[in-house]
Amino acid sequence: MRHTCRGTINLATANITVEDSCNFIISNGGAQTYHLKASSEVERQRWVTALELAKAKAVKMLAESDDSGDEESVSQTDKTELQTTLRTLSSKVEDLSTCNDLIAKHGTALQRSLSELESLKLPAESNEKIKQVNERATLFRITSNAMINACRDFLVLAQTHSKKWQKSLQYERDQRIRLEETLEQLAKQHNHLERAFRGATVLPANAPGSGGSSKDQCCPAKGDLSDEDDDNEFFDAPEIITMPETMGHKRTGSNISGTSSDISLDEQYKHLPEDTKKEKRTRIPYKPNYSLNLWSIMKNCIGKELSKIPMPVNFNEPLSMLQRLTEDLEYHALLDRAAKCENSLEQLCYVAAFTVSSYSTTVYRTSKPFNPLLGETFELDRLEENGYRSLCEQVSHHPPAAAHHAESKHGWTLRQEIKITSKFRGKYLSIMPLGTIHCIFPSSGNHYTWKKVTTTVHNIIVGKLWIDQSGEIEIINHKTGDKCNLKFVPYSYFSRDVARKVTGEVMDPLGKVHFILLGTWDEKMDCYKVLAGSGENGAEGRQKAHEAEDTRLLLWKRNPLPKNAENMYFFSELALTLNALESGTAPTDSRLRPDQRLMENGRWDEANAEKQRLEEKQRISRKKREAEAVKATEDGTLYDPYKPLWFERKKDPDTKEIAHVYKGGYWESKEKQDWSVCPDIF
Repeated sequence: MRHTCRGTINLATANITVEDSCNFIISNGGAQTYHLKASSEVERQRWVTALELAKAKAVKMLAESDDSGDEESVSQTDKTELQTTLRTLSSKVEDLSTCNDLIAKHGTALQRSLSELESLKLPAESNEKIKQVNERATLFRITSNAMINACRDFLVLAQTHSKKWQKSLQYERDQRIRLEETLEQLAKQHNHLERAFRGATVLPANAPGSGGSSKDQCCPAKGDLSDEDDDNEFFDAPEIITMPETMGHKRTGSNISGTSSDISLDEQYKHLPEDTKKEKRTRIPYKPNYSLNLWSIMKNCIGKELSKIPMPVNFNEPLSMLQRLTEDLEYHALLDRAAKCENSLEQLCYVAAFTVSSYSTTVYRTSKPFNPLLGETFELDRLEENGYRSLCEQVSHHPPAAAHHAESKHGWTLRQEIKITSKFRGKYLSIMPLGTIHCIFPSSGNHYTWKKVTTTVHNIIVGKLWIDQSGEIEIINHKTGDKCNLKFVPYSYFSRDVARKVTGEVMDPLGKVHFILLGTWDEKMDCYKVLAGSGENGAEGRQKAHEAEDTRLLLWKRNPLPKNAENMYFFSELALTLNALESGTAPTDSRLRPDQRLMENGRWDEANAEKQRLEEKQRISRKKREAEAVKATEDGTLYDPYKPLWFERKKDPDTKEIAHVYKGGYWESKEKQDWSVCPDIF
């Protein structure tokens, strides 16, 4: 029988995952992915076990071939260098021996000459001098002999210890090889246990349609742990593999965690607009537990800009970056209180607390938000409930940039344009927001600006993911000249300080400190008034400010997370409501993004396919604009580049920076329900 090769995947780097009772997937983490189907669950498990064993052997053979070559070359190099060193030492000792012989010969001749001088009739003083010279010559010869003996001893020690060094080096190499084999075995056992746990929690033994008796169901587990399947016979997969039509409803426990929501996905979310004015939702479908080989994807991302790398939704949370920006307003009450302050320094304390509070939602949020499409928007209208409304728009795709504008009837306006740059460094991911945040209080004319600090996600490959914030923030009041310096202390294992610590000083234009801020970016911020001191700029009072409990004022405290937040991406109460459908929003609103909606509903395979479709549609639109620009250049006509719908570039009179500022028109269009200017991006 003749077979047609449909491609190859190197087993040493392949990722083998079980999809359901009969299907499994082999992928190299890149462009090649093969979906295979066995005739039964037992046969599928035999295939998977055989492939896992073959993969382990391939990895071991590859490591041995690489290590043997390296070790032979390293060992040969070490021996050559050692022999060369010993030969050099030997030659130097021989040179010293020759010098010693010459010294001894000339020293003997010198002593003989001195003895002859003593026999002559010379003045008494001369005889004394000759005796001194003779004694010094003797000491010189004795010293040179001692030096030669010491050099010989050194050579003998070097020859003796070189053998011990070689044995120690070989022992370390053997230990490293044994450690690699142990880690490989642990990884295999972890994979088998994970699959066995999923099968046990989601597919009980007496479940209907589970594929036979309990005896049959035990066979795959036995096959996972045994290596005695070499005599099993395997056959080619059939040419045509039928895939289920509704994968979202037929997925089994190998992909979805046994800890599922009490309510079905369809019941939890029906695509009907919610009346946001009455009641906000307090839960979303629980996050499914999908297996994913993280390293197979991330190993190609080291040193690259993460926003330019296509990533599956497995790394995401069901919110876009525009919605994450809107989450900064969770503690909007701080700005409401700041607007009521008559003292600009006290107002600055509340603005600083608001700045710190925006990081409290990130402490457990290790998943990345969806990258917004160009022209995507997100509105949050809380004018009736909380007195503010907010609008975000993705104004640039490469580099990705989002503009945000929020205004409150309580007397403040917040605007920002943030460009996110990120670098994957192998062990950690650095996220660096670029751009300035503006907070304006029209009644007083106070205009505050600041920039965000760097966010770092640690243990990307091995260990539990955790997030840290580090850097300094300078908040400036451009009207009065008041400043606040905030320092986000990076976590250190050896530090005795409180984790996630933030310190700050609020000072007037002359540099005199009036308030000390102390707290953590994930819990709370306190304010202490600086007492009058005799030191420079009240240094003594500043030092004792945090000890004066009577001056302490609690500026901000984090709200507790909702119940079962760990199963809902650790969303806050505000975050749970952001993706709920609302009537009357623009057709470009993030709530209407289909891949994000599918992911929220737990249908991740469909979400990945939809994500690829949207990204391809965006690429086609970008190429079309580029072609139009080239054609306009060739024709000598003016080309109108892409411009955001609701924001325009303006120069800020205080910071002199050019940024996108809200130009108006969105809420008027919403009131009229006239979205004719909106592009079709979904």
